[in-house]
Formats: sequence, structure tokens, C-alpha cells
Amino acid sequence: MHLPTSLFASFLQSRRVLRHFRRPTILWHEHAAGARQQVPPALAQGLRQVAGEDAAALLLRLGTREDGLTPGEAEARLAKSGPNEVGHEKALPLWLHLWLAYKNPFSLLLTALAVISYLTEDVAATVVIATMVAVSTLIRLVQERRSGSAAEALKAMVRNTATVLRHGGDGQSVQQEVPMRALVPGDVVHLSAGDMVPADCRLLAAKDLFVGQAAMTGESLPVEKFATSHAAAADGGAQTDVVALPNIVFMGTNVVSGTATAVVVSTGARTYFGMLADHVMAAGPTATAFQAGVNQVSWLLIRFALVMVPIVLLVNGFTKGDWMEAFLFALSVAVGLTPEMLPMIVTSTLAKGAVQLSRRKVVVKRLDAIQNFGAMDILCTDKTGTLTQDHIVLGRNIDVLGAPSDEVLEFAYLNSYYQTGLKNLLDHAVLEHAELQVNLKLHEHYHKVDEIPFDFQRRRMSVVVSERDDHHELICKGAVEEVLAACSSARIGGAEQPLDAALLARVRAVTAALNADGLRVVAVAMKEITPGQAVYSVADEAGLTLVGYIAFLDPPKESAAPALQALAAHGVRVKVLTGDNDLVAARVCRSVGLAVDGVLLGSAVEAMDDAQLADAAERHTLFARLAPLHKERLVRALRSRGHVVGFLGDGINDAPALRAADIGISVDSAVDIAKEAADIILLEKSLMVLKEGVVEGRRVFSNMLKYIRMAASSNFGNVFSVLLASIFLPFLPMLPLQLLVQNLLYDISQIAIPFDRVDDDLVRLPLHWNPGAIRSFMLCFGPISSVFDVLTFALLWHMFGASDVAHQALFHSGWFVEGLLSQTLIVHMIRSPRLPFLQSRPAAALLATTLAIMAVGVWLPMGPLAVYFKLVPLPPAYFGWLVALLLGYATLTQLMKRFYLRRFPWQ
Repeated sequence: MHLPTSLFASFLQSRRVLRHFRRPTILWHEHAAGARQQVPPALAQGLRQVAGEDAAALLLRLGTREDGLTPGEAEARLAKSGPNEVGHEKALPLWLHLWLAYKNPFSLLLTALAVISYLTEDVAATVVIATMVAVSTLIRLVQERRSGSAAEALKAMVRNTATVLRHGGDGQSVQQEVPMRALVPGDVVHLSAGDMVPADCRLLAAKDLFVGQAAMTGESLPVEKFATSHAAAADGGAQTDVVALPNIVFMGTNVVSGTATAVVVSTGARTYFGMLADHVMAAGPTATAFQAGVNQVSWLLIRFALVMVPIVLLVNGFTKGDWMEAFLFALSVAVGLTPEMLPMIVTSTLAKGAVQLSRRKVVVKRLDAIQNFGAMDILCTDKTGTLTQDHIVLGRNIDVLGAPSDEVLEFAYLNSYYQTGLKNLLDHAVLEHAELQVNLKLHEHYHKVDEIPFDFQRRRMSVVVSERDDHHELICKGAVEEVLAACSSARIGGAEQPLDAALLARVRAVTAALNADGLRVVAVAMKEITPGQAVYSVADEAGLTLVGYIAFLDPPKESAAPALQALAAHGVRVKVLTGDNDLVAARVCRSVGLAVDGVLLGSAVEAMDDAQLADAAERHTLFARLAPLHKERLVRALRSRGHVVGFLGDGINDAPALRAADIGISVDSAVDIAKEAADIILLEKSLMVLKEGVVEGRRVFSNMLKYIRMAASSNFGNVFSVLLASIFLPFLPMLPLQLLVQNLLYDISQIAIPFDRVDDDLVRLPLHWNPGAIRSFMLCFGPISSVFDVLTFALLWHMFGASDVAHQALFHSGWFVEGLLSQTLIVHMIRSPRLPFLQSRPAAALLATTLAIMAVGVWLPMGPLAVYFKLVPLPPAYFGWLVALLLGYATLTQLMKRFYLRRFPWQ
């Protein structure tokens, strides 16, 4: 039987479109363990050779220099090697796409029916069925190609870049940001915290470089990489795991901390990541929660078809005696029961939704993420840039006891100026004091010796500078408690005092007062070191002297409070997850009207098991001083309670939570790893933009549900009517050809559903897949059409004499018109819980297709084509009765809506 897989199989054809939006780095690790054992020997040997080769020899072999390629060289190599893309699928040729659009069980079933009709010399049936196949195939082809074009246009709006050294004609080199897809072998790239590694690269220089390789290995802890040649690889150590090579960094991984310079050795499909991509794509796509929801609904309809179609065959075979005709009729019923427009409706609705979202500054990377966007009931977000203006200004620079101090600002400026890692908004606020370059005479008196990059465990970073070449100064800045942990003294009034318990208490009182005022405090410390040391490490961050603090203000956004109110009105609860100080975070939350009933700190999260954390996550609104893995645990804890959780983040520390969320949301200004991990990218970091996106996601989902509800209820009623008529009539209630034409016309009337309006009430709360609700809807509304079908049967039998085989054409014609008009009418009756046309108006496109199909349905028996479909003109008196039947149908359906709404939610 084709039916058990037919309904969902055609939907999966749209994976060619959805694959454009898939986030690869999140999926590869699921297959990494098996794939690592299948590394092609040539690839493994090549990487080992690169790892063991002397850096100068490698650069010579690659035809490049330490300061990179010239723009002309890079352009020529790009033309030769192709774009640096993995798993990229070229646009399908039109003929192949046409074949794939046709090749589904629905079309195959109809084609078989057309062949049988042709062999039995039923030309009219052959033409109609062939038309049905052609229309269905062409609609799917056009929609998928339009969706593919929309996908490519949206992809072009979000591009990751890499920092590349370009060699100039004057012997100088400059750093440039170029799209990752434009990288070529031989390019020299600069890497720092938050960057995605853009290709397989050999390190030329590295400083405290830690790389997250979970996308490749599934291992959560980052690994340290070094720039030295790997002797074991050079010796041909075939046992060396390729991923473990310490001087090779791989496409798809990300820099957790530190900095590096590396040369690109392979790009695109020739990378280790490209090999994994081919392995994963060959294994086929993994069903998402959205696809699982479609599948559940599909199986509901399939089970109904599997029960009803054999019954129709047996009843007509035994009562009419013509088993071939009964078989063809049962096949026609099977076609009628199959909502063959589902793949087209789903694909076009999602594609249209993605385009609509892009107009609201929301770029969708994965089409099926739209449903999760609309179903989201909890949003987890950082405060910076969402609740605040994301424009941090330096508010105060003060000494240890709170007095203004220019010396503290000077030390902070030196630290921010010379660090080469991830410069955050705090650094940019400090560097706005450009006059200090002149005051400090940076280029005359200072040069950089080394730096100790930031990481999220230490939460501080240091630079070492040489002042007039007579001593080194290690300058450290970072979170207050983490800097204090490295200090043994404090500078007060120009003199150093031991940082004892009493002084520590005074320090904490000063910083707490600043936090209570809503200021974010960064501690600054330093120590002088005798020259002679060239390389410094975390171990040197000890015995520091606390100099003072720099405090920053990030004012609340004016739009934050109304946006929070709008989200709450739409059933979305907002929780703030931040690594910042709890006092600062609480002050910001209260200023925008977000109730804070206690704060859960990262230390408390660490101490809880999963069950305790799930309880705490439900109760609390604000979570502060969190590490990246704390955010991930909180997201998973909320999901374990049945919530659909969105996470909004833009930093490297947000990547684990973005991956764990049902819907990962980032912004176009985010670090590469955050954008890569997200499902949706906001072109403006605003909760109001997010709220508009949520509402649009619900509109998209609501339109898909309309079609599914209509198909389910209409099919149920039609088959019930067919069964009743088959039992009592001496002839078939409708010929197979007529049933197919009716089904074709009805399908065409549904094309405009993706463009329909959606009532505001229907997008006020999150929408979820609920097969049980669809079943209830089908059972409540399906029998109504059967009531009026039976009344039509009685009318045709008794009033118009269509009671024997000789007059069956009149019966077929009457039921053909009534069935088609009632089916198209039901679209408007159940598209909204409100009173149709008066309280809820359909889109013009849907109204136009409905009227056009109703007109065609009335014209067919009356026009010149009637003979081909074995229909006959209907008597004028019939149309008066038909209007009365349709009015009664509409009235009873409206009454049933009231009954239904008292017992079930309208979804």
C-alpha cells in the first residue's frame, strides 16, 4: 500500500528548500563519532603532513606569505577552487525539479488511474486525471522554486565574515573582513574569541588559544591549540587522531578564548567538515519537531483512509455487482481523502511567512523554525541590548575607595587599546577617550609585550606593556570578584596596602553601591615586573595591586517596557539570563517593569540537580552571574516542563543555550558562533521586533491549520455521505471521473490559503500541534456536510425523480454541484471562529478563488463540457433548493462553532 507513507513523503520533498536554512554546526556532532572513523586516508594523510611541516615550507608550498595573498591572487584562486561552502546544493535543473515535483505517491496513484482509464477507452477520465496530475505538479514546482529563491535571498541577508590579511603592492598588509565563502587556500586569517574557524587551517601563531570542537567530536570542553609543528604527525604517526592534531583548526569549530594567526590549507567540501557534511546529508535529514507535528496529523488522516476506503470498495462491489467500477470509485475516494495540497500549502505558507518576517527585520534561517517561533511561550534573553540601549557609556572612573581617579582610566585604556581578543562594548566605551593616546604618548613610551586573553572561567584579561623599556606592567581588568581573587594589595592615596578583610569589605561596599545605582563595575589592577620575560600566562595573574574601578551605564530602552507588555499579552513570559551582576540586572529589570521576585545566581544553579533547577526556573524571572553552561541548563530545564523556549543571545557565551533552545534567536551584529547556532536572526536587537516576529509566526501556523482542519472535516463528511449513498442507491453516488474533477476544483480553491488574513484573537496565545484537537474538529464538523448531502439525495430522489439508473446522471450532477459548493463554502465558515464575512473578512485572493471555483462548478453541468463528464443540465428549480441547502449548511455550521468553542479551544 502507498497510503501509509504517501502523505508525509511529499512534504519531505520540500527538504530541498528547508536544507537551505539548516544550521550545520549544530547537527554534525550527532554523526561525528562514526564519521571520524571514515576519514578518507588521503585527507587524513594530508592533514598530518600539514601538521608536521615547517611553517615556512608550508607557506612556500601553498604559494603564500605570512602577510597573506594579494587581492588578485585571492580572486584567481577563488575562481579555481570555488566558494568556501559546505553541503551547498546547486539549483536543480528545471527538468529534474519537475520530475521530483511529480514523483510522489499521490501523482503516481493518479497516473495509474489515468492509465486504467485510457486502457478502458474512457478518454474524458484520462484527460481530467492527467490535468489533475499536471496542475498538482506545476503548483508544487512553482511554489518550491519560489520558496528556493526566497531562501537564497534571505540567506544573502546574513553573512559570516573572516578577518584576512591582504598583501598590498607597496609591501604593506592590511586586515580585511571578507565573506567566509570567499576564502581560498593560502589566505592568512586572524582568529579571536567568538570567531568561527572559517576553513581547515594550520596555526602560524597562537596565544592561549582554546577551540570548541563539539561540532566535530561531541566533546563539550574546549581544547588548547598551539602553533608549533607536530613532530608525531611528521613521523607518519598514523595513529594520531586527525581532530587531535594540536596545530590544526577545523572549519565548523569556534574560538572560545585566545588569539591566533593561521593559514588556510583547504576550503569547502575538501575540508574535514565538508567530509562530515557529505556523510550527514547522505544519511538523510532528521525530522524536526515541526515535521513530527505534520506527521502526526498525516497519520490521523491516513488511519481514517485505511479504514474507510476498503469499506467503500466492499459496499459498492457487493451492492452494484461491478467490481472494476467499484475499484475505480474506491481509488477516487482514496484520492479525495488524501490532502495532496498539504505539501504545497506547507511549503508556500512557510516561504511566504519567511518573506513577511524579513520585512519585519526578522531573517529566518530554517523555514520550519517559524512554527516554533509562534509556539514560543517563554523567551530567555540577556539584558544588554534588549532591555537596555546597547550603548554603554563610561560613567565613572574611581579609585579603590570611590574617589575620581584619572590613573584608573589610563590603566583601563592601556588594557583595552593593546588587547587583540574580542573587544566588547565596555572596551569601545573606554577607547572613546581617544585623547589618552596623546596624553600617555602611547607610541613613544609604550609597546606591547604580551597578553593573557579573556575567557569565561577567569572572567578577566590582561595585557603586558613595556613603559620606556625599563619595566613591564601587567594590567588586568575584569569582573570585580575575579580580579580581587588575583589581588594581594590595593593602592590608596598613592600607597599600597594589604588587601585584608577590613579593606576587602570596604571595596565590596563601594562596588555594591555602584551596582545598586545600575552601574556595571569592572575592576582594574596591575603590577610591575622586571623586564626579561617575553611570554606571560594565567599564572602571572597573581599578586596584583587593585587600582580602582571603571563603571559603565547602559540606560534602559524606552521600547523595552511596552515590548514586555506586548509579549505578556501574547502569552510569552520573559526571563532574563545574564552573566552580569545581580544588583545591576535587578535594577534594569525593575526600570522596564519586569517583576523580579528574587534572583537565582549561577552558584545556586551549579548546586541544583535537574529537578530542583526545573522548579527554580519556573519560579524565577532573573538569573544572574551565569556561566555559559548555566544558561544551557536553564533552557533545558524549562523545556523539560513542556515549554517551548526561545533564547535570544549574541555572544560566544550564548552559543550553548542557543543550541539547546527550541528556537535560537540572534542578531546580525552577533559573533559568528552565535549567528551560526541561531534559527532566526534579528536585524535589530529589539523585543518589539521579536514580538512582531512571534505574531507573524503564529499567522503562518494558523493558515496551515486552516487547511488541515478543512481537509479533515470535509473528507470525513464526504466519505460518510458516500457510504450512506452506496448502501441505498442502485447506482454509484458519483462516477470516479466526477469525483476526481470535484476534488481537483476543490484543491485549486485552496491555493490562496497561505495569503489569507488571520484574526488577531487567533495569534494572541502560542499555537502548538494538537492532533487531538483536529480529531475533535473533524468529528464535530464533518457530519454536518453529510446531513445536507443526505437532504440533497432525498431532494434529487423524490422531487426531481433521479431514483433509477436511467436518471443517475441527474443525481450525479445535482450532488456534484452541491458537494463542490458546500466544500468551498466551508472554507469560509471554519477559517475563523467569528461570523464569516461580517466579523472576519477573508483575503481578496481567497475570496476570488472561491467564487471562481463555485462558478466553474455550476457551469460544468450546464455548459458544453457536461457531456465529457457525463453530467446533465440541472432544472432551474433545483438552484432555489440549492440556495436553501447552503444557507442551512452555513447556519448549522455557525451554531456548531458556538458548541465547539464552549468545549474546545479554537486552534
